[in-house]
Amino acid sequence: MPRHTDLRFRATTAFQRHVANPLVRRLPFQTLLETTGRVSGLPRRTPLGGRRVGDSFWLVSEFGDRSQYVRNIQADPRVRVRIRGRWHEGTAHLLPDDDPVARLRTLPRGNSAAVRLLGTRLLTVRVDLGGGRS
Repeated sequence: MPRHTDLRFRATTAFQRHVANPLVRRLPFQTLLETTGRVSGLPRRTPLGGRRVGDSFWLVSEFGDRSQYVRNIQADPRVRVRIRGRWHEGTAHLLPDDDPVARLRTLPRGNSAAVRLLGTRLLTVRVDLGGGRS
C-alpha cells in the first residue's frame, strides 16, 4: 500500500475512532451497524451511512477489509442495524464484485461524498434484514 494511502487510512480511522464516532453514536437517529467483536465477543457499534432498499440495507466501506467492522463481519456476519432509531437484525454480505462507486451514487449524498474522498479500498456491504442474532 502506498505511503500516502496508509497515512490517510491511519489519520481517518484515528479521527473516527477517537472523535467522530463517540459523538455521532449518541445521536438518536444516526444509523448504526452493530457487529460482534471478533476478539472480545462484545457488541461494537459503528455510525455509518447507507440506505434501506426493501428488506436490505446497503452501505460502502471506505477501507474495505481494513475496516474493523468488516473484519468483524468476516468472523460473524450476524449484525444489527439501527435505522431511524429502530434496531433490525440481519446478515451482512461483503460484495467485492459489486461496483462500489456506482453503488455510492444510489446512497445518501453527504456520506457518499465523504466515502469517495477518504476511501482507499471501497467495498460494498449488503445487510439482509430480518435474520441474524437474537
